Amino acid sequence: MLVSTHLTLADGPGSVDYRMSPRIRTESQVSAGGVVYRRSAADAAIDVALICVGAKHRWQLPKGIVDPGESAETTAVREVREEAGVEATLVAPLERIEYWYVGTERSGERVRFHKFVHFFLLEYQAGDVENHDAEVEEARWIPLADADRVLAFASERKVLRQARELLMSGQ
Repeated sequence: MLVSTHLTLADGPGSVDYRMSPRIRTESQVSAGGVVYRRSAADAAIDVALICVGAKHRWQLPKGIVDPGESAETTAVREVREEAGVEATLVAPLERIEYWYVGTERSGERVRFHKFVHFFLLEYQAGDVENHDAEVEEARWIPLADADRVLAFASERKVLRQARELLMSGQ
C-alpha cells in the first residue's frame, strides 16, 4: 500500500500543500556560556570576547553542552576557557535562552533539539584569545559598544545588553 507524504487542500490557485515529514526524535539539550569581559587599565574601556564558528562564520558568545554531573556555572567557565582561550571568574547569572534546531547525529539520524542555554557574566583573569580550541575559527576581543552589531543571534544580543547594564551599574 502506498501512503502519500503530502496533503493538498483546495486544488487550484491559493491551494495549500502540506508536506508531512517523517517524525523525528526530539531531545532536550542544556548548555551554558558567558559574556566574558575585561576592562582596560588605561581608560576603563570594556571589551568582550566573542567567537566565530561554522561555515557561515557567525560571531557568537562562547557556550557548550553541560556535561553529566557538571553545573551550568562550571560549564560556562570551562567553555569560555576552551572556546575563547581565556580564564575567567563568574560574576553573575544572566539570561537563560531557549531555541529549537534540527541536527544530524553521527549515526545519520536527524534529531530535533529543544536547547536551553544558561548565560553568565564572567570577568577575564588570564589567557589569550589566540588559544581557542579547534572548533572555533577565531576568538577576538570586541569593544562592548560594538559587540551588539557583531553578534549573529538576537537572543545573544539580549544577553549582551543585560551584561552591559550590570557592568554600567557597577557590578
